[in-house]
Amino acid sequence: MMNMKIICNGAKIAVEDELSLAMFLRGKGLDPDTVAVACDGAILARETYADLRLREGMVLEVVRFVGGGASC
Repeated sequence: MMNMKIICNGAKIAVEDELSLAMFLRGKGLDPDTVAVACDGAILARETYADLRLREGMVLEVVRFVGGGASC
């Protein structure tokens, strides 16, 4: 498969054509259930991650949920 370039959290990354967002996240060692993703400025519903195919030039912002902090 040919590679295309996307931008993820400010970094240019080469990815395979037809790669789903969920597969991309898993390939980066992230559980799709524990991250929030914005694509080209729009926050995505987690239910769309498996169906969304990455495209050349897409801009992703991925935020991971982290537990911790002060006790209540």
